[in-house]
Amino acid sequence: MVLPPAPGAERGVAALRVAGLSLLRRLVLAATSAGYAHVLVAEGVAAEGAALDGTIASPLAAAPAASSAGRRLVLVPANLVPQKRWLRALLDARLERDTLHADATLGVAVVETPRVDAVMAAARGESAPQVLERLRKVFDQVPLAPDPAGAMVVRDRAERRSAEAWLYRSLIKQNEGFMSRHFERRISMAVTRRLVETSVTPNMMTVVSVAIGLAGAACFLSSRPAWQLTGALLFLLHSILDGCDGELARLKFLESRWGAVLDFWGDNIVHFAVFSAIAVGWALHTHSAWPLVVGGVAVASAAGTAAFMFKRFVEDRATTGTWTARLIGAMSHRDFIYIVVLLSAFGRAHWFLLATAVGTPLFLVMALLFLRNDGRVS
Repeated sequence: MVLPPAPGAERGVAALRVAGLSLLRRLVLAATSAGYAHVLVAEGVAAEGAALDGTIASPLAAAPAASSAGRRLVLVPANLVPQKRWLRALLDARLERDTLHADATLGVAVVETPRVDAVMAAARGESAPQVLERLRKVFDQVPLAPDPAGAMVVRDRAERRSAEAWLYRSLIKQNEGFMSRHFERRISMAVTRRLVETSVTPNMMTVVSVAIGLAGAACFLSSRPAWQLTGALLFLLHSILDGCDGELARLKFLESRWGAVLDFWGDNIVHFAVFSAIAVGWALHTHSAWPLVVGGVAVASAAGTAAFMFKRFVEDRATTGTWTARLIGAMSHRDFIYIVVLLSAFGRAHWFLLATAVGTPLFLVMALLFLRNDGRVS
């Protein structure tokens, strides 16, 4: 249930755009993505008429009939920027029945009760604090467990930048490598900030990044350092832009299984193309066929690893538990691209191919042995 903001908030703050979406639309889409069946919007919420088009949101007056079995009702102000996992946690938490669990700082409350009509009547207040005050007269109150990383209140335009920065920080995945986290993400997020207000879709960015990666792969057909370095830098650019599709998808709630599949296999096709091109270029330079065997081993083992790791990637899971699982997680980072850049500057990209042909089969064997039943967290 979306409530009007506190009186201190800027007028019309629910329509303020943060990272490509109005606050109200972002809240509704986050709740939908978190698994909420209904999102009711109080009459006092000021927003653009088109803010809720195509969403499951409906006016509070159109609320479904109360059930004697009771419902879990989550009440949040319209000027709140939430994380999807936080909204899901409110939905799944074990709560005392007929007790108001409230966070006065955020203006958020959760109650599980058959007395839905009483909550609906209170929700017609002029602001979130007023609604919570009315509910305290109906239910006993206990504090809601705080989660500083779960949600953020935006009161005016001056706080929009802080909210956007907070959202971008939350995009960094658990299982990223050092260079990806501290270098590539800085660039990809700078690009995403410029794309988030445009009509560019995540799948468009996936196609662009794959095209750049394939162009870089073609450069490895030459043994000359200048061409190999060009290919390695395009390979790195592909890796950087490959982060933009996921960032756009999560920021604008455009995530889909098809998009994840396209991203995963597009990335791996670039890897296969780079390994193959290095092998062909090496074979042409040495006038022998055995580098093609090395390339074949690298591509085959990389394909096997990709097939095994596919579900973990699509579900964005990080390995945990045993030291072998943590080691395998570290080995799967894409920081290896910087080794490719360094070797290519001296025309020695084939050294990387040799290492890949040896290391990737070992990685696949370790993954098959230790990750099949290893614990994971999302």
